[in-house]
Amino acid sequence: MEFKEAVKIALQSLWANKLRSILTLLGVVIGVASVIAVVTLVNGANTYVATKFSSYGADVFTVSKMPQIITSPEEYQRFQKRKDILFPDFRYVEANCKHCIGIGAQQAVTGKVVRGTQSTTDTGIRGYTWQMPSLQNLNIVQGRGFTEADEEHSSRVAIIGTDIQDHLFEGVDPLGQELRVDGVPYTVIGISEKQGSTFGASQDNWVGVPLTTFQKSYGTAKTLTIYVKAGEAGPVLETAADEVRVLMRSRRHDAPGALDSFELDTNNTLVGFFSMVTQSFGAVAGGVALIALVVGGIVIMNIMLVSVTERTREIGIRKALGARPKDIMIQFLIESGTMALVGGVFGVIGGILVAQVITILAGFPSTVAVWSVLAGLLMATSTGVFFGVYPARKAAQLDPIVALRAE
Repeated sequence: MEFKEAVKIALQSLWANKLRSILTLLGVVIGVASVIAVVTLVNGANTYVATKFSSYGADVFTVSKMPQIITSPEEYQRFQKRKDILFPDFRYVEANCKHCIGIGAQQAVTGKVVRGTQSTTDTGIRGYTWQMPSLQNLNIVQGRGFTEADEEHSSRVAIIGTDIQDHLFEGVDPLGQELRVDGVPYTVIGISEKQGSTFGASQDNWVGVPLTTFQKSYGTAKTLTIYVKAGEAGPVLETAADEVRVLMRSRRHDAPGALDSFELDTNNTLVGFFSMVTQSFGAVAGGVALIALVVGGIVIMNIMLVSVTERTREIGIRKALGARPKDIMIQFLIESGTMALVGGVFGVIGGILVAQVITILAGFPSTVAVWSVLAGLLMATSTGVFFGVYPARKAAQLDPIVALRAE
C-alpha cells in the first residue's frame, strides 16, 4: 500500500467515527497543547526579562541593601538586618571609583499624584540623581531630563511616565504644567518613553524627581540603590565591580573574610536566575504533558487493536493478494501516526490559543517558538507510532486463512 493511500484511510476512519476520534485524540491534544502553551509562555517571559534587563546595558550593575531576588523568608530577615545604603555612601563611591564612567542612585516609594480633580494611586515615586535616566536607558521623548543644577538646588521638577500623562493630562501638553506628588507641587519637565507592562503590571505609572528633592519630602534615612556603568561588559565590568565592592566594604567596615553587607547584582545574574526558574517550571509542566501523551498513546493503541479486529477480513484479503507482513505493519503504523499527528495539530493550535488568552487576560508575555511547534508535532507522531507497534504487529502476524474466515 502506498503511503498516501494509508494516510487517506486513516483520515477517513477518523472522519467516519467522529466521537470516537475526539475521545481517542484527547490525550494527545492535551499533552501537545500543554507543551506548546508552557514553552510559548516561558519563551516569552525569558525574552521579555532578558530584553528589560539588557535595556539597562550589559555594562551596568547595581549595589543595594537587599538582592533583587529573594527566595525565602529566612533570607529576607537576614538581609533586612543589614545597614541601609545612604546618600553619603553613594557620594563616597562616586568620588573614589576610578573605573566607573557613570554612577547614579535611586530611592522609591509608592504615593498619590494629583492634578486638579484627577488623581492616580499606587504610583511609583522615584528619587533620581541626574544621571539615573540615562543609566536606566529611560528615553525622554518630550522635554528634558534632570541636570546637576536640579539636583544641587533640590528643584521641584518632575519626569513622568506615560500613564500619568494619559490620566492627568489628557488633551493637554504636560510640559510646564504643575502636579502634586503626595501634596508637594512639581513642574513637569519631561515625559518618558512608554515602557509597557511586566506580567500585567504597568511600568509607566511613575513620577521621577531629583533625589535631593525626594529626600526633603521622604527623609534621608532610607536605603537607596546605586547604579554603576562600567563602559564595557566582561573584564572591564568585573574590574569596576571589584573596585566598588572594595570601596563599599571599606565604607561599611566589613571585616576581612566576612560576607558583604550589601548586594552587588549584574544583569547576567538576574537573567540567569530567571531562566533557571522558568526551566524548572517548564520541566515540571513537561512531565505533566508527558503523562497526558502516554495516556493518549494508550488510548490510540486500544483503538488500533479494535481497528485490527474490525478489519480482520480486509487484512486476510490483502495477504491473499500478496501483501507481506511488513506491508500490513507499515500500513497500521502510518494510520496510528497519522491519527496522532492530527491530534498534535489541534494540540498546537490549542496551546497557542491558551497562551494568547493568558497574555490578553493577565498581560503575561508570550512568544511562539517555531521549534516548539515542530517538537510538539514530532512528539505526537512519535507517540502514535510507538503505541501503534503492538496493534500493527498483531495485524501483520494474522494467518490469512483464519483472517478470511472471520465474519
